[in-house]
Amino acid sequence: MPARLPWSGIVREIDVNSTGAGRRRIARAFLFSGRAVSCLWLPGSLLLSALILGWWTSGPAKAQGPAGGYPNHPVRMIVPFAAGAPTDVVARLLAQKLSTSLRHQFYVEDQPGAGGNFGTGNAARAAADGYTLLFTSASYVINPSLFARAPYDPHKDFAPVTMVADSPNVLIVNPAVPAADVAELVALIRANPGKYGFASAGVGTTTHLAGERFKQALGLELAHVPFGGSRMLLQSLTGGHSSLAFIAVPSALAAIKDGKARALAVLSRTRSPALPDVPTMVEAGIPDQDGHDFQGLLVPAGTPRPVIDILHREVSRIMSTQEIRARFSALGLDAAASAPDQFAALLDAEMVRWERVITDGKLKLQ
Repeated sequence: MPARLPWSGIVREIDVNSTGAGRRRIARAFLFSGRAVSCLWLPGSLLLSALILGWWTSGPAKAQGPAGGYPNHPVRMIVPFAAGAPTDVVARLLAQKLSTSLRHQFYVEDQPGAGGNFGTGNAARAAADGYTLLFTSASYVINPSLFARAPYDPHKDFAPVTMVADSPNVLIVNPAVPAADVAELVALIRANPGKYGFASAGVGTTTHLAGERFKQALGLELAHVPFGGSRMLLQSLTGGHSSLAFIAVPSALAAIKDGKARALAVLSRTRSPALPDVPTMVEAGIPDQDGHDFQGLLVPAGTPRPVIDILHREVSRIMSTQEIRARFSALGLDAAASAPDQFAALLDAEMVRWERVITDGKLKLQ
C-alpha cells in the first residue's frame, strides 16, 4: 500500500498530472483517510479538494517503526522481585519519570520467585519490540552460576541498556561484639572457631556471596546464616541473635545511624557517600573484596537498536538530574548511567567474579 504523500508532494503531483489519464493515476495512487479512491478519475478541482480533505483529516504521515514512533502504547517493566524490594522501589521511580518524558505509561509488573529466575525467564521470552523491559539486580549475573539450570542465558537472551543505580555491601556487627575494626573481628573469629557465623539477606544474594568470599580469602571458620531478606536480618542482628552480617548499604543505613549496628567496612573501591566515615575493605587491609548490588535495565535480545538508544538517552538524562541524585543519595544509592557496551562489560566482569566464589565454595543449587 503506498504511503501518504506530504502536502508539498500533493501539490507537485497535481501540477504535473493535471489532465487526462494522469488524473486516473492520481486517483488510484493517493489515500484519503486511509482508503484508496475507488473511482477512475476526478475533475481537477474536485480532485484537489479531495486531496486537501484527505490530507487534512488524516494528518501528515507518521513514521512507522521504533525509530520514529516509540513508544506509542504502554511499556511493561518486569521486576523479578516482590513489591517493596529495593529493586522494585527504584524501578517505580524510574517508570514514573520515563512515563513523563516519553509521554506513554511505563508500568512495573513484579514477578517474584526462584531468586529472580521466574520474572527474568519470562522477560527473556517476551517479544523483542521494546514494550517489555527487564529491570533487575545483581541476581541476573549470579543465578546462571548458582542454579544448575537457569531459565535464561545472560549472553544470548538480553541486550543491556544501562545501569541505573549502584550500592556497595557493608560489613556490620552488633554493637556488643568486641571488635572495633575488621582486623579485630578477624582475630576474634580465629580465636573462637565455630562460634561465629555471618548473616545474609538470603542464599545466592550478593550479601551471601560477599560473606563467602570474605571467608574464603581469610580461611575463616564462619557459618552462613541466611535470612529471608534484609529486614529479618537486621531484626536478628540488632536483637543480639546474630553477631555480624553482610548487607546492602541502603538496607543498613538507618540501623547504623541509630547506633543499633556498627559498620566496620564497605565493600567498594571508594568510600560510600552515605557512610563517609566507614573505611573500605582495602583500607582495612583486605584487598579484592568489592561486593555491590546494582540495578539496571535490559531488553530482550533482538530489540531494535533505535529503541535501546531512546531508552538509554532518557534514562541517562533522568539519572543526571539533581532531584534523582538527591533521592538516590537519601536511599544510600549512587545514581548511575552507563552506555550499553559499558553495562555489558560490567555484567561480564560480575559474572566471572561471582562464578569463582560459587565454584570455590561449592555453592551451586540443584
